[in-house]
Amino acid sequence: MRSPTPTPTHTPAPPSTRTTALPRAAGLVAALLGLLLPLLALGTPAHAAPTGFHVENGRLLEASGNDFVMRGVNHAHTWYADRISSLAHIKAKGANTVRVVLSSGDRWTANNAADVANVVAQCKQNRLICVLEVHDTTGYGEQNGAVTLSRAADYWIGVRSALTGQEDHVIVNIGNEPYGNTNYANWTADTKAAIQKLRNAGFDHTLMVDAPNWGQDWAFTMRDNAASVFAADPDANTVFSIHMYGVFDTAAEVSDYLGRFVSARLPVVVGEFGHDHSDGNPDEDAILAVTQQLGLGYLGWSWSGNGGGVEYLDMVTNFDPDRLTSWGQRLFNGANGIAATSEEAEIYSSGSGGDTTAPTAPGTPTVSSVTSSSATLSWAAATDETGVTGYDVVRISGGEETVATTTASTSATLTGLSPETSHTFAVYARDAAGNRSPRSGTVTVTTSPGGSQGSCAVAYRVTNQWPGGFQGEIVIRNTGSSRVDGWTLNWTFPGAQRITNMWGGTPVQTGSGVSVASASYTASIPAAGSVTLGFTATTTDGNPSPSAFALNGAVCSSA
Repeated sequence: MRSPTPTPTHTPAPPSTRTTALPRAAGLVAALLGLLLPLLALGTPAHAAPTGFHVENGRLLEASGNDFVMRGVNHAHTWYADRISSLAHIKAKGANTVRVVLSSGDRWTANNAADVANVVAQCKQNRLICVLEVHDTTGYGEQNGAVTLSRAADYWIGVRSALTGQEDHVIVNIGNEPYGNTNYANWTADTKAAIQKLRNAGFDHTLMVDAPNWGQDWAFTMRDNAASVFAADPDANTVFSIHMYGVFDTAAEVSDYLGRFVSARLPVVVGEFGHDHSDGNPDEDAILAVTQQLGLGYLGWSWSGNGGGVEYLDMVTNFDPDRLTSWGQRLFNGANGIAATSEEAEIYSSGSGGDTTAPTAPGTPTVSSVTSSSATLSWAAATDETGVTGYDVVRISGGEETVATTTASTSATLTGLSPETSHTFAVYARDAAGNRSPRSGTVTVTTSPGGSQGSCAVAYRVTNQWPGGFQGEIVIRNTGSSRVDGWTLNWTFPGAQRITNMWGGTPVQTGSGVSVASASYTASIPAAGSVTLGFTATTTDGNPSPSAFALNGAVCSSA
């Protein structure tokens, strides 16, 4: 049975570890690098010629020798097997890789060989590299029911028929976060044994191994033993995966950890990370900037379907690709994000020189359903020799373009727009090889002054405040005579407030404009009833309260 609210995959490190998370002194960094580098002098084991992805000089390469840098997201397939269409939507946002959650059957329903083969086929159809991981190992030694890496290796051997011959398209991530914070020193020996078990069974794939300590390696077990683990792989074809949550809450920690692997010529990716977490506030801007600077891959957690208190890590609401959350907007369309930095795997290029022909320009958008804070754009489809995979809707202001949203369809609803304001938009098409079309014609949308007075009232208050941040509460009251089923609440902050987390709804913030879509448990507001939202936010210039709110485009009175 699929878990409706999957167990959170990340457990905070003990408080004592947070104070010693990563050394920052330059002298200590140099000294520790000096200790790590000699381990590589033991030499690289002899191995067969690669049949697909392989590691060379600390870099992940395709069989052709093309340097491949992962840019993608995690997708919780084992809990949401009916959402396989998400792979097409993830591709349409610009990703070149998807990390797919599978189960060995020990904690959740097993994904059998036929299902794994279908996942691989869908990845290939959508021109994505598949990183497949077994989730049942999560927090072994601390989490009830978690299984060993050896058991995970047995699972991979059991579904090998779905993976043989897919070495160009699939990377096998042996087990997710294979130790918690108990007995994690055993990670090194267990990881070596699992790698060798798979090699002995005939696996030629690139293997990926997660760090212990719930993936965050705060005790540096993976960092300090990576060279010996790599040397234990007879194919010299293992990549290391660090998960960055609360332990990595400063740029110095992010840069120091990743820099050590690069200096030691050991391959590393950020296999999971988020913009917030229960164990602290990771520095997602630093993670994105440092991986781009060092040419390292990253895979954000996660597309949609989070439960157990980490729903804020959803990138889209309810698997809807046109409802990006603030986290999804940041990862896909922000600085150093996927849209700006992703390059498709060369294996998917057609012909000797690859597909270099761009799609035709989409039709000039038309506008409908204009409110004070939203509008729907529609356009004629572009054409392409190999098929259009997605569209980028851009906002044009002062000659500058910013991505407003991405979609696989020929329409998009834009939310969070300022009322009584002119906004100019245009559309680009992208094909599977990443070629971008000429820009469509532009369209200007003028939002309404705020709509008619609605049957709603909103009360806003600050419930707690501290230097640089605060906690707020919003009560939405239905003052009409009929029930509200599903809603979007819009407002504009008068200051520099930025929402960091919300419960009761899913926020998307563009500048000072905020658009909140109802959660499943707040979507229905009976006549004379109310729902309450709570949130935390940062602020840098005081904390003035918003003066106006609109529910489904209609202005609400003050409660």
